[in-house]
Amino acid sequence: MGIASWYGEDFHGRPTSSREIYDMNDMTAAHRTLPFGTHVMVTNLDNGRSAVVRINDRGPFVKGRIIDVSYAAARVLGMIGPGTARVRLDVLAGGFREGGAPGKAHWVQAGAFTVQENAYELMRRLEKVFPGVRVSALRTPAATYYRVRVRATDRKSAERIAGRLAEMGLPAVIVKD
Repeated sequence: MGIASWYGEDFHGRPTSSREIYDMNDMTAAHRTLPFGTHVMVTNLDNGRSAVVRINDRGPFVKGRIIDVSYAAARVLGMIGPGTARVRLDVLAGGFREGGAPGKAHWVQAGAFTVQENAYELMRRLEKVFPGVRVSALRTPAATYYRVRVRATDRKSAERIAGRLAEMGLPAVIVKD
């Protein structure tokens, strides 16, 4: 447990420590020691929101902080306004991949629930509007999360789907697995 912060536009388009170009709209993060490519569940202890991020950078370099998340992850975690949050980190064993070729699948996550029935209720609602809606379980040491996701063919279609989900009042997050 510790303090998370976020970074965004000032670093957007610049190389990270892993040589990947930073995209503030991807679910990524900076950590001082975890290997690049490690997937981590970050849970905001103040509001209970969680996000899965992939480590692709080094930091934070501010004393007392344990992780810097991207703007997209900060939005999911509800920490844009305050800038920081008390968080718990759970390193996910075995990565975070759901079918398809590595780096090719785009998903738009419309919700994550600890109650499985709530996830399936949202899935049934979204199936009327979107093809390719799935519920997948993500097990962490703290809890099991049931994620509701819509498959997209590419980044542009993912953005269109995210826009439609946002119009429906859902917290859409684009994930590339």
